[in-house]
Amino acid sequence: MSDDLRLLDEYLDDAYSAQERLSSADLQRGAIAADLPASALTLIDALPDGEYAQDEASEALRTLNV
Repeated sequence: MSDDLRLLDEYLDDAYSAQERLSSADLQRGAIAADLPASALTLIDALPDGEYAQDEASEALRTLNV
């Protein structure tokens, strides 16, 4: 697993700790606040608009990282 995906998994665990679904915009704002590296932010920014459960967000990010 790449370092970016590991960081994103950790970020998603934190972001979804009290939430069932988050929008792509919420995930982007949280990633900026979490001070993720630019390469990880690029993946978050590439998420299509919409709401995601944690497993959906994780899968979408892995698909974008291919």
